[in-house]
Amino acid sequence: MTTKKRNYLVFLILFVLSNTFTNAQAKKETDAITTKPFGDSERHWYGIKDENNLVNPVPNQPKYAESDYTKIADNMILFQRANGGWPKNYDMKAILTPEQVEKVASTKAILHTTFDNETSYTHVYYLAQVYTATKIEKYKQACQRGIQFILDAQYANGGWPQYYPLEKNYSRHITLNDGAYMGIMNLLDKIVYNNPNFSFLDEALRSKAKESYNKGLDCILNMQIKDNGRLTAWCQQHDEVTLAPAWARKFEPPSICNGESTDVVLFLMKIKNPNERIIHSVQSAVKWFEDSKIYNTRIESFQIDAFESKYKTVKRDVRAVADPAATPIWTRYYELDTNRPLFSDRNSELLYSLAEVSVERRSGYAWYTSSPQKVLDKYPDWQQKYAPDNNVLKK
Repeated sequence: MTTKKRNYLVFLILFVLSNTFTNAQAKKETDAITTKPFGDSERHWYGIKDENNLVNPVPNQPKYAESDYTKIADNMILFQRANGGWPKNYDMKAILTPEQVEKVASTKAILHTTFDNETSYTHVYYLAQVYTATKIEKYKQACQRGIQFILDAQYANGGWPQYYPLEKNYSRHITLNDGAYMGIMNLLDKIVYNNPNFSFLDEALRSKAKESYNKGLDCILNMQIKDNGRLTAWCQQHDEVTLAPAWARKFEPPSICNGESTDVVLFLMKIKNPNERIIHSVQSAVKWFEDSKIYNTRIESFQIDAFESKYKTVKRDVRAVADPAATPIWTRYYELDTNRPLFSDRNSELLYSLAEVSVERRSGYAWYTSSPQKVLDKYPDWQQKYAPDNNVLKK
């Protein structure tokens, strides 16, 4: 064998091995079935007393291992309501007692179903993964019912409420808070762009999902706040009719909300070949993030003498500290019209410093965020690809 042929064979073997490894890695990522998205609900179930829970945890509630995904999926089917959605704040890994199983099974008709705390859309994806891995029909059927629940809950204007069926409170608003809206959109994105875990869907349901995705995208663009003639970002909640920023809980005022807006912009930035409206939306939000930075401020948490509030035991407090070395941060809320950093409390009073907020709310809510930096870090590559002649950060 000549040296040239030998080198060619070595190259060919290395090429095949490299592709085999790459494909194996890709398959491993596709097949990873994790309960991590359910962490928020799990923490609420164990950490917050709620007399409205269907069941409450028993002391030292046993749990399934992460690898017991069919048993975890069986829990999801047990908790799935008659309309295809799920209630929030339960541990899907819990090994339920016979009494707990009986109680949950007897409440299928209670349609207090939601997207809050990463609920419903996460269950749909988990079930899709389990069906793809096992081909067990019940997981496919539960997944499809969950997708239909998402489609049923969507408003005609493209938005989603926090709860469906609709309730007579702020949860009727279109809800970006806690990732609800973008969680749904990212799920639909998987369906529309052929994630292999959804290859089992028929064309009829896939087509409905694509229509829902497009309506949801239009609604995102329609909700972007124009403040004093300038396109900025989004609120946590938008009125379901007018799309204007809206009140939610008593300490969550209409405002420009940088934390929730981050996930919106990251979603828009991953759209391939965006149209001019999407490009303008991203550019406007990026400029807003840059202009709303807060410098020389660090937030620190410190221990205090514990006391009981109506809602929880308070053991820590937080404060804003002047620090010239601090990296830029953003407040959760910026006041409409003035763009001032904004805070509030359970009496809905508008406040302008963290120190004015009561200790229970001050330490129990994320009033500051660093998440817009994720957008600013991704912007240079996105800008070079889709808006090479318009870098808004250099103006």
